[in-house]
Amino acid sequence: MAESRHHLLRLLHLASPSLPTGAFAYSQGLEWAVSNGWIADRSDLKQWLDDLVRHNLARVDIPVLRRMYAACRDRREEALAGWCHRLLALRESHELRMEEKNRGRALATLLESLRVPLSANERRLVSSCQLAGFALAAARWHIPLPEAASGYAWSWLENQVIAGIKLIPLGQTQGHQVLAELDGPIADAVEGGLRLGEHAIGASNPALAISSSRHETQYTRLFRS
Repeated sequence: MAESRHHLLRLLHLASPSLPTGAFAYSQGLEWAVSNGWIADRSDLKQWLDDLVRHNLARVDIPVLRRMYAACRDRREEALAGWCHRLLALRESHELRMEEKNRGRALATLLESLRVPLSANERRLVSSCQLAGFALAAARWHIPLPEAASGYAWSWLENQVIAGIKLIPLGQTQGHQVLAELDGPIADAVEGGLRLGEHAIGASNPALAISSSRHETQYTRLFRS
């Protein structure tokens, strides 16, 4: 029981929106989508996020996390490097790739401050890809993979909802309604993503690619590119 509580506390730490990796500074194209009128209310936000959960999260992030976790657990740095390169190739805009790298650098620094051991090559890889840092921390802290994947998915969703609350804007209650309504899709994305075969990894989301690319040159904005 004590070990289970320890895993949970470590996971809560890793998935916390206060984790100093800068996730709060990015909207992943949501800001442009709101500014352009694609997303105007709670229902629109739910539909937008539901689509990203079912496609991008379930078919890219979660299955890649599974493989990065195994590579970190078994200390197979070459395999981890391969998955870092593949994930960056699957990010559909310069903005999304830069977010992955910038947050990776911040996470590498944080993990070292928390005394998570990193080899020189692991630090380089984590600095290029924040998902690799999440996987490495989860493996080093012996957080079971299904729980780690659920924590990652929830953390991503919560940050997106917080961005939507600021941008649309929505009340906190409406934001939590969106979170509650996406419980099922998140659970399905984690379960399906962990089972997904390597040949099936990948997703195309033109709306995300367009909104993120256009956000890079948006004249006034709250969130980073």
